[in-house]
Amino acid sequence: MAMSFYFSDTAVLLFDFWSVHTPTGMALSVLVILLLSMLYEAVKMGKAVLLRRALLALPRSLTAPGHGGAAGCPSHSLMGFPISFHRWFQYHVGQTLFHVVQVVLGYMVMLAVMSYNAWIFLGAIIGSTLGYFVGYPLLGRG
Repeated sequence: MAMSFYFSDTAVLLFDFWSVHTPTGMALSVLVILLLSMLYEAVKMGKAVLLRRALLALPRSLTAPGHGGAAGCPSHSLMGFPISFHRWFQYHVGQTLFHVVQVVLGYMVMLAVMSYNAWIFLGAIIGSTLGYFVGYPLLGRG
């Protein structure tokens, strides 16, 4: 296994069955890595949107305006917790799932780059760049 970057149309990526031996196979593999990198950035942006929504859903004081000071009012609580706590908890579960997907994608791209194939590396960098470039403007809309 090479320990420095090299340009070649052959590589084994992530699994034994993902063995590339042709220029067309390398181009498709670079495209797959590029798309995985873009997906990683999209998941990262989605996680940031969920974080903002979770922070907005944080439980407020039960005596805050709008609650009427009725801490035990069934319309403002569920199983003893304010409704906003349950909304926050749902966002937290969503963030956790997004985090798991982000970690898996990140490690997959990292391990592909560790093949030291320069084409794969460039695909990961370009995918990350495009993903961020496309995703960042959408972040303000969430």
